[in-house]
Amino acid sequence: MINVPSEQLIGLIRTYRLQQRIMAHPNLAESIRSLLIRSLLERGIVSPSWFERMVQDAVRALNLADDAEHRREVSDALTDILSAHAFSEKEIQDHIRLAQKLEKFHILNRVVNTEGATSKQIKKALKDFCAVPQGDLSIPPSEAEGVRVALISHFISNQLPFVGIAKKHITIRDIDEMVDHAYWNPRRSGKVGGKAAGMLLAYKILLPRLAPKDPELEQFLRIPESYYFNSGIFSDFIDYNNLHWFHSQKYKTREVIEEEYKHISELFARAAFPPDMVAMFRRFLERLGEWPLILRSSSLLEDNFGHAFSGKYDSVFLANRGPLEKRLEEFIWGLKRVHMSTYAPAPILYRRDHNLLDFDEKMSVLVQKVVGAQYGDYFFPLASGVAFSRNTYRWSPKIREEDGMARLVFGLGTRAVERVGQDYPRLVALSHPDMRPEVSARHIVKYSQRLVDVINLRSGRVETVSVCDLLPHLPPDAAYWVVSGVDDDHVWSPLYKNQVVSPDTAVVTFDNLLRRSPFAGLLRKILRRLEEAYDHPVDVEFAWHEDRLFLLQCRTLAVREELAQVDIPTDIPEERIVFTNSKVLFNAVVCNLDYVVYVDPKAYGRLRDLSVKAAVGRVVGRINRALQGKRYALFGPGRWGTNDLHLGVRVGYEDINHALVLGEIAFESEGVTPEVSFGTHFFSDLVEARIVPVAVFPDDPQEVFREEFFAAPPHNLVGEICPEEAQWETVIKIVRVPEAYAWLKLHVYQDAHRQRGIGFLGPEQPRGG
Repeated sequence: MINVPSEQLIGLIRTYRLQQRIMAHPNLAESIRSLLIRSLLERGIVSPSWFERMVQDAVRALNLADDAEHRREVSDALTDILSAHAFSEKEIQDHIRLAQKLEKFHILNRVVNTEGATSKQIKKALKDFCAVPQGDLSIPPSEAEGVRVALISHFISNQLPFVGIAKKHITIRDIDEMVDHAYWNPRRSGKVGGKAAGMLLAYKILLPRLAPKDPELEQFLRIPESYYFNSGIFSDFIDYNNLHWFHSQKYKTREVIEEEYKHISELFARAAFPPDMVAMFRRFLERLGEWPLILRSSSLLEDNFGHAFSGKYDSVFLANRGPLEKRLEEFIWGLKRVHMSTYAPAPILYRRDHNLLDFDEKMSVLVQKVVGAQYGDYFFPLASGVAFSRNTYRWSPKIREEDGMARLVFGLGTRAVERVGQDYPRLVALSHPDMRPEVSARHIVKYSQRLVDVINLRSGRVETVSVCDLLPHLPPDAAYWVVSGVDDDHVWSPLYKNQVVSPDTAVVTFDNLLRRSPFAGLLRKILRRLEEAYDHPVDVEFAWHEDRLFLLQCRTLAVREELAQVDIPTDIPEERIVFTNSKVLFNAVVCNLDYVVYVDPKAYGRLRDLSVKAAVGRVVGRINRALQGKRYALFGPGRWGTNDLHLGVRVGYEDINHALVLGEIAFESEGVTPEVSFGTHFFSDLVEARIVPVAVFPDDPQEVFREEFFAAPPHNLVGEICPEEAQWETVIKIVRVPEAYAWLKLHVYQDAHRQRGIGFLGPEQPRGG
């Protein structure tokens, strides 16, 4: 009987098992052994000289010819023996998987970097690579990075600032998962666009695949179920309907763009998607089922670094209820509406202002299941909004700018990013979530949200419903997070989840959400980590529902190069002070203003016909164009850019983009107070255009407001600057400051640290803002 020590026998069996596993992959045997010997060397189990000496000794001991073939044979055997002894079964399997991954990786690398490779070819190579289990051993980062960059550039975005960050966080397998949710056209390649790219990157920064995850983020953070209809679908739609002439729209005058856009919807309504695309949309809706959707614009330029395109393109909510063919018809029209907004005046003029006109803009569509639940006939999330990693609106010295800020609303987030009606979001300083700009119960009620945007599942439309009408549909355990009660001059929050707050005395405060949930701390952590990864302030859109924070969008935040300190002059003669103000968003100095345009709040308030009030905004736009290149300030009633014509002048970015100062004036007699617009799309436009917003309260006894300077200039230049608008001289005033006031100019100083601002007349200064 052969006497083999059991330990030696076990070693032989381990070696045999390893060889069997290697021989199951004969084409990879050399690669597997190469990886094994490399690990032996890296771990210091053997040294190169020792291994080479052992091979030579074994060749001699076995009386083999000393040639390359025998040395390789002995080297392989020695590698197997040493590896079987040094590595566990799992470690051996990881080396085999790494060899498999490397084989597929090299194919993927070749395909993705082959000029003219189709999305289908790249997807197949990507899928073959990801079919190999991940294991604990990775492809060397220097090799993987190049492939990640190529895949990101092909499927997601080729904007270099984005790619530079994304390659550090988005893995090859992340891209494979994204592609599984992507829909594209076989005839035209495309990308998922900026909005989708920003959401994906933010999620992978916060919950990385290969790095340790934060347990709190892993528990609470989610993204909505998302699908990516890439820009190739848009390009193919244009090809199929022979609409190539649209590409020249961006080079036309603003007036022509506005006029022709009125008819584009008719063309899009008649145009059709190719039959194979319609079949793809139908299969998508069949698989998805009946759940409300939002079709979000995701153009190639959108949410790019320094150019957010905030609110410039359309997004469309769909109830997505009823027979499949009805849902399909609504889905197709929703896609068309988003695609059509590529040619709208606002984004084209925005691109013109930012030297982006020559870029061949393409539109992708990010389709997401709407976050929320059904309450009666309505569908909405409990809370949603927009948050910023930097808070420049600090109404208390305790507030820390670096901890960020949120605009929080009940229901759909549309009310958080637009200026709508006599309605207010909850402004949350994330360093002190309990702190409010308002103090008394009366002001908390006055500056609260009264209306809620919801999807009406019965009508299939987005509707605005009053809080009082909506609360009866909301169970007490949900209302607990959103509303408080008001008794006399006291605001109180429910103490337990089943405590009922009467709709008649309810006010939206989110006090319990901010005090008794992880929401505020979670949002603060998210913003901090994203800003660190981007190396730039960011803003995010979010929804909160059923104890989960859903990340909807992330982009770099438009920020001003703020002055470190503003010293307001103290020796200004009283008669030269035009106004003072005490709600200041950031430090700014704008000197040497030659023109002031004033929409008289009192005259505007006397206009009863809404069509006439709407016309005021159009006239302001014409004056803005006429004053292009001039240093001018624009002042007017209530809220610029609001959708409610009773509260302010309805204008878009293109109507005010040449102003250097935008003043909002609120007389108490009107019952209107300028909303702090920080965080709205309109505010982002102001920051990107370097326009300084100023809020003025004429009836505040602590402030100065020389109404005659604005409302009764020595000579109103409306008829001179825009002769065709002379009939508006009773509502709109334009003064050329130096000619009217002894060659003085208007200077505006804003000191955010002391919350003081001033506008005054003085000699021309050597610096201008």
